[in-house]
Amino acid sequence: MSYETIPLDAFPTTFGQTTELSSAALGGKVVNVSDEFFAAAFHLLLVEPAPSMKGQFGPNGALYSGWETRRHNPAFDWCIVRLGTTGTIVGFDIDTSHFNGNEAPLVSVDALLSLESESELDPNDAMWTEILPKVPLGPSSRHFFKIPETARFNHVKLNMYPDGGIARFRVYGHVAPVQPADDTEPFDMAHVFAGGRVVYTSDQHFGVGSNLILPGRGKDMGDGWETKRSRQKGHKDWVIIQLGAPGRLQVAEIDTAHFKGNFPESCELHGYLATERDVPKGDSEPWVPILTRVKLGPHRRHFFQLEANPAEVFSHVKVTIYPDGGIKRVRIIGTRGLTGQTAGAIVSEKGLVDTEEASRGYMENSGQAVAKAKIIPVLPLTHEAFVRYGQVIQAYGDHVAAPRGTKITPANGGTASKLHKLALPRSSYPDNAGATCGLSVYRCQPVTIENGRLRLAVLERHPYTNQAFVPMGGGGIEGDETIREPGNRYLVVVALNGKDDKPDLKTLRAFVASAGQGIMYDTGIWHQPMTVLDKLMDFTCVETQVGNGEQMDCEVLDLKEAIDLVVTM
Repeated sequence: MSYETIPLDAFPTTFGQTTELSSAALGGKVVNVSDEFFAAAFHLLLVEPAPSMKGQFGPNGALYSGWETRRHNPAFDWCIVRLGTTGTIVGFDIDTSHFNGNEAPLVSVDALLSLESESELDPNDAMWTEILPKVPLGPSSRHFFKIPETARFNHVKLNMYPDGGIARFRVYGHVAPVQPADDTEPFDMAHVFAGGRVVYTSDQHFGVGSNLILPGRGKDMGDGWETKRSRQKGHKDWVIIQLGAPGRLQVAEIDTAHFKGNFPESCELHGYLATERDVPKGDSEPWVPILTRVKLGPHRRHFFQLEANPAEVFSHVKVTIYPDGGIKRVRIIGTRGLTGQTAGAIVSEKGLVDTEEASRGYMENSGQAVAKAKIIPVLPLTHEAFVRYGQVIQAYGDHVAAPRGTKITPANGGTASKLHKLALPRSSYPDNAGATCGLSVYRCQPVTIENGRLRLAVLERHPYTNQAFVPMGGGGIEGDETIREPGNRYLVVVALNGKDDKPDLKTLRAFVASAGQGIMYDTGIWHQPMTVLDKLMDFTCVETQVGNGEQMDCEVLDLKEAIDLVVTM
């Protein structure tokens, strides 16, 4: 097996477009080891560089952040690593930092594709394939080795001759993408396991861009993307993600977990379909806006419906942040195939989107014609996505996650926190209308879902007042008429008013709110009447009204073309 030694300054050009398949952040794990008497082998896969532990000792001797075995091995030591995902391998970083006089003098690497359990992996199995022959190592140094791209593997075995210590072991390569077989099934097209790759960042001073597409939500700010502070007016930073496959894009999730005082003020997204040309790295003509600039908040997930043409295909997405800051994860939900043009929104715990299969199944079962309209994804309700339509009323366990400017003070002798004035009742009735502000209670029956769909046939608005709904919970004693076990989620569908004084269906959005969230519709916002899912729910309604049932209080509009909301339970 041939190999090439790579100098440190050539790392970006040699491995910059690869994925660290062995990283613990990706799920890489040490599954078996011949010996780890002085230092445990799990250190090999840690994301952070090995720190010096000079002068520190434990029961077995000096402490090291790395893997160190006993002396005087007559053969060699080995460590089996299960890669975070299956992929092809193109190189290694074998780092002996702080091992000086006790470093491993020689290493080799074998690889294996196996579905056997970890306990059944045999280090002497004849199926292990050598992909890096014996190579010399020096003390306290990083050693980069490039090899010809291999077949697909999911395990590697690091062999150390005869014994000694290694600080970090990084395996670079390309992910074998895992994607749905059905072209119409939505999935995270940016995810590293789906074949997504970060191909360019304007800046990654504190955290690298490739962290954005890792699984999970991470553990701290260190495993996100963070840029340095900007000092110029109008500054922005951006990252370009190559999707696992070209596709049609529907939903974006921007997660600012752990970024509490250094999250971006706002962001926007653009798409691009690469053909023969290189992907543009800056603001050039081919980039197509798919999400206009939106505000972001600290330490939470944000969900946004994308504004892309449902039929337009993109291979790359550019995430631009203003003016700088940190993001933990980016998820781009889409499909490889066309999802159909029937308007629909899926209500699910995963917040996924309508599929052509769901539409086709409904039409086959119901025998009804379905009006053509755009697809509406149902998203978890968040402050930033709902801000154009009203306010979200909820508490935040971590106060820094509350929207910027929220006043929070201790209350009730320190046993409570008060989030002040999250929504203010407002009205603009004529003075002689006789309107008054008050609290009402709505007891809402759960809607009936037929063939996975809910018909959106009516929207309403309140021309002279905003309107709040706050879930009331349940419990009580027998005979008190409260709901013992109320539902815990409800559907919120909203639209802005159009130039024709009718709902602008281009702005139609659908959300799932939990029982821990209240909402306030701004004055004049078109919305679906309260729609409860699963179980009975009570709501307190705060509004100003005359109370005579006239249009001044509530204007109801029957939609000319009904829109079906696709609901999967």
